[in-house]
Amino acid sequence: MSARAEDLGFDAPIAVAPAIARLNTKQRAWIAFGAMLLGNFMAILDVQIVASSVNEIRAGLSASADEISWVQTAYLIAEVIAIPLSGFLSRSLSTRIYFGGSAFGFTCASLACALSWNLPSLIVFRVVQGFFAGGLIPTTMSALFLMFPQQQRTLPYVLCGMVSLLAPSIGAATGGTITHVLTWPWLFLINLVPGLIVTALALRFIDIDRPQTALLRRTDFAGLAGLAAFLGSLQYLLEEGPRNAWFEDRTIGFFALMSIAGAAIFGWRVRAAAEPIVDLRALRNANFRVGCCASFVVGVMLYGIVYLIPTFLGLVRGYDSLQVGQVTMLSGITMFLSAPLAGRLQEKIDPRYLLAYGLGMIAFGDWLDAALTSQSGLQSFLVPQLIRGHGFTFCLVPMTVLTLGTLPEALVKSGSGLFNLMRNLGGAFGIAGIQTLLRDANADQLQKLASNLTLARLPVRDAYLQAQQLAGAFGDEAAAISARVLEGIVRREALVLAYNQTFITLAWLMLIPLLALPLASKPTQNLLAQGD
Repeated sequence: MSARAEDLGFDAPIAVAPAIARLNTKQRAWIAFGAMLLGNFMAILDVQIVASSVNEIRAGLSASADEISWVQTAYLIAEVIAIPLSGFLSRSLSTRIYFGGSAFGFTCASLACALSWNLPSLIVFRVVQGFFAGGLIPTTMSALFLMFPQQQRTLPYVLCGMVSLLAPSIGAATGGTITHVLTWPWLFLINLVPGLIVTALALRFIDIDRPQTALLRRTDFAGLAGLAAFLGSLQYLLEEGPRNAWFEDRTIGFFALMSIAGAAIFGWRVRAAAEPIVDLRALRNANFRVGCCASFVVGVMLYGIVYLIPTFLGLVRGYDSLQVGQVTMLSGITMFLSAPLAGRLQEKIDPRYLLAYGLGMIAFGDWLDAALTSQSGLQSFLVPQLIRGHGFTFCLVPMTVLTLGTLPEALVKSGSGLFNLMRNLGGAFGIAGIQTLLRDANADQLQKLASNLTLARLPVRDAYLQAQQLAGAFGDEAAAISARVLEGIVRREALVLAYNQTFITLAWLMLIPLLALPLASKPTQNLLAQGD
């Protein structure tokens, strides 16, 4: 049975090609939503696709190791500012114009990135690309609730969750493969054809609201400046802090103060402005608050795992980007297998219980990874990755239902922006925290191993005994060589223990949203038809 036009928010087209005119309202909705999913996938993928190829980009642009990090940081700063703005801009311009314009801007910026002639030009174009990407991600999720009536949302829920999970998981492998087979500019050139297709389909088929251009004349520029200073400085702080000893660096301290000042200005304007740049009224909803908490922690886990496993395999095992990609992609197997089950169960089981199950599976996967050794590779990560992929699927679908499913229509767009912002901030906080935890845990474990080799793990003890034997048989020169080998082994084993400690910490972190779930109520109905 097809949905009614008024249920989906479409008006009859005025003048279109005959083939398009014959499409019914439901078909048009699916074409529009499919285009939005593809745009969403591209935006999320471009966060990770560059991360695995920074060395190739650095060589191509003759940049230093410290400078090249800005290729990633610039994109993330712009994206994290644009995401909460998406609600205001999509209401002002309409979803069709805002999403179509963002897709076209993202595509043009991708071409400019590929044609960059030096590092500063690439950074500028990455800022533009990241800002337009921030418009694609939350707009897709809010459109889900406005395009489809409640009884038809199961498959859109699943597909939206799959895109959010799959893109980070395959980003490293995709980037490594492209750079290995082609050259680094193709990391951006691959966006051109899909980007133009998304733009054309979005402008043709999205028709779920009308622009409120009067909002643009009431833009709160002070609130906008505060938001940009708050989130932009915070993202810089989290990206660069671990590499620069946090507040020992004056630049980090300056941006920390900028973030606090920006937050104060933004908070003041939210209360004082007639039309705040970001509508925070969704935070009055208890389910929305709990969902945002879960989104933050899932962001920590999703992006934290994407950081942890590649760095372990690279530093400890010496894997290249292709080998790392093979391991990180494992979770995608159970994501695909679990998605239909998660979608079907969310129609029958309280989403709070499904979310609790998903969080538990992620924690279990982290706990299994806390027994790594210096020889751990694909086989060691196989089962934990499959379990985590299963758990992530059971988190994203019910988490979206719980967070946005009971919001009034007037708050869905701003709520979607905040919900996605929390996941991105969770990823930023997670990676910064993981880097700091690894550094401190590594120093602690190194001290323990170096001070008491007799209590060290077996590889260290064996190396110690071999060093003694060499010294007795061949003299001081052989002893010096074996001592350097021993030092390398000790450092490697300390690093492995630090990774194990980090995985255990992440497993415990999953308790936070589990403890918050009782504060949410069971979503019994969607309030979209009830207004504000």
